[in-house]
Order: sequence, then structure tokens, then C-alpha cells
Amino acid sequence: MSSTLRKAAPRRTHRERSQTRARQKLGLLEKHKDYVLRARDYHKKEKRIKAMREKARTKNDDEFYFAMQNAKTKDGVHIVERNKALDSETVALLKSQDKSYLATQRAINARKVEKLQAGLPLIGVDMDGIDLTDAPDAKAALASRHTVFVDDEVAAAEFDPAEHFDTDPDLVARRHNRPTRAQIANADTPDVKLLDKNELKRAAKERAAMVAELASRTVRDRQLRKAELELDTQRALMGKGARKKVGVDARGLAIYKWKPDRKK
Repeated sequence: MSSTLRKAAPRRTHRERSQTRARQKLGLLEKHKDYVLRARDYHKKEKRIKAMREKARTKNDDEFYFAMQNAKTKDGVHIVERNKALDSETVALLKSQDKSYLATQRAINARKVEKLQAGLPLIGVDMDGIDLTDAPDAKAALASRHTVFVDDEVAAAEFDPAEHFDTDPDLVARRHNRPTRAQIANADTPDVKLLDKNELKRAAKERAAMVAELASRTVRDRQLRKAELELDTQRALMGKGARKKVGVDARGLAIYKWKPDRKK
């Protein structure tokens, strides 16, 4: 057998030896590859320390760089200056740019909301029956609001929706494109479009997705508006004048009151 075929032949799975039960408190049993990684890391640090010691040994005491004028040492340790804090004008400019970004996102979101609101009536969704303030569930938002009034309780108990709407019982739940029995019998009518159950399920799923997206984007608009107001408050607090916190509004944002400034 050639070496190529011998290498391609299936071999027994190699199993690593685990730590014995008596030595489990010492952790996992170190394998050779673990030792290699640990040894390489140790030697890397060792070489770095050796290079730093050599650099300190051969240092010229009279060495000078212009950067030393702005540097300092403390107890023989070189102190590196960190990034300086931005001034109030720069921070105010950055906050104004953040507000512009939020305004752009609100405009984009508003256009999408208008498009969804315009498309929902076309697919048979009554906008009056949708509560966009607290509508996390699309099924609750799509709840039927069609009310039929009858004379007494007996008529209500014997009420038959299919008979009342003069349509097939399978089509009673449809809120749009609900043909009558006469239209179903005359299927050649051009304005009658009969759909099978799969298409009805797909249409209902599409309507539910659109309502859920509309509710989500309405919540997003409120969140973006809240962020805009928070940025306005932060920019106002960066200005001059004595102020104090007087309460919290309905959105949960702090309300501040400034002391009147007398104009000369």
C-alpha cells in the first residue's frame, strides 16, 4: 500500500488523557500545546524586559528631545499626558451634530410611517381599530370591530354571519374582498377575485407584519423625540445661569428652571 492510500485510510480517534480524579483540584491537565503557548509567552516577555534593561543601561543622561518640554516624571516614572478634555464650545458643537443626526433619522422614520399608514387601508386594515401607542401584538391591533345590531337576545343567539353577509362561511372572517353568493356563483365577474386559503393566510400574515412594523416605528419616533429633547436640555445646562431641577415630565426627562437674569 502506498503512503497516500495509507494516510487516507481511517484511523483510530486520538483521545487526550484527562486529569485524574485525585488531581482535579489542580485544574485541567496541561498538554504539550498548552506548554508551548505558555513558554513562548514567557520568553517573549523575558526578551522585552531584557531589551528595556539594555536601553536603560545605555541611556545618555544628556539626551534631549523637544517633547521633553511638555513631559514630566513622578518618582522617576515617566507620566504620559492623556487626551485633554474638550472645551464646552466643542462639546456643544458635537451635541448639535448629534441632534441633526437624530432629526434626520426622525424624518426618515416619519416617511416610512406615512407610507405604512397609506398602505394599510389598501389591504383592508381599519386604521381606527389600531392603537399605535401600546400595540406590541399585531393580532390585538387587527381585532375586528364590525358590530351588527339585532332586535333581541334570541336573534343574537341565532345570528348567522354567513347568512347576514350573504357569503360563504369560509369568507366571513375576511374584512375586504368578501364576495356574495351570487358573485361566487358567477365567477366570471371581472371585479370578483377569489383567493384560496393559502393566499388568505399569506395576506393576513402580511397585514399583521405591516401593523407590527407601524407600531414599532411609532415607538421609535417617540424614542428619537425623547433623545432630541434630552440633547436640548444638555446643551442648555452647558450655558450660564443659575438653575435647579423642579421635576420630571411625562417622558421621564428632568425639568430645570433658570433664575431670571436681569438685563442691563
